Amino acid sequence: MRILLAEDDALLGDGLRAGLRQLGFQVDWVRDGEAAERELRAQPYTAAVLDLGLPRKDGLAVLSTIRQARIATPVLVLTARDTVPERIRGLDAGADDYVVKPVDLNELAARLRALVRRAHGQPQECLQAQDVVLDPASRTVRQGDTPVLLSTREFDLLQAFMLAAGRVLSREQLEQQLYSWGQEVDSNAIEVHIHNLRRKLGSKLIHTVRGVGYMLMRETPP
Repeated sequence: MRILLAEDDALLGDGLRAGLRQLGFQVDWVRDGEAAERELRAQPYTAAVLDLGLPRKDGLAVLSTIRQARIATPVLVLTARDTVPERIRGLDAGADDYVVKPVDLNELAARLRALVRRAHGQPQECLQAQDVVLDPASRTVRQGDTPVLLSTREFDLLQAFMLAAGRVLSREQLEQQLYSWGQEVDSNAIEVHIHNLRRKLGSKLIHTVRGVGYMLMRETPP
């Protein structure tokens, strides 16, 4: 899951970025509101963590602007403004959830996973397609009753497919979900990861749509 972190406190931002990366998120970190708005307009992030007290443009103004532009990225507001009126303002401006500093890292990660599930119409904690079940919290996969060992990239790719089950995803869209800033992407990286997923999970799970991209089949094809 690739997320945008907008936080101007250097110590907190660095800690959140490092901690969320350890929990399996790809994190791009910006430190002011104008940069946050620019990135949310330019990139299809899975979710965003947005501090309200940002320099150059307040977080509430960023939130209102992207919602007016019909950018539907799930946004978790992170702030020290611990009053009911402030929370109401954030939610009314388009926030999907609201966390008050100081925040527990595991709670933040759990809230992000829940936001993403809801945004993709997935009410259950685990994602399932055919006989494959993926648990985002424990980062484990099983097929039937058998655990399946995946690399970090393979897990992230499978999760992206499962969240978009039944939809065609292009190679560019998949790269945008798997890689954050500064990470080098080999020209055939997505194809290699898909080949490995098919080898480990069978050939009927991920379907190639020639000239367009790939699609995860929610039900086993006849």
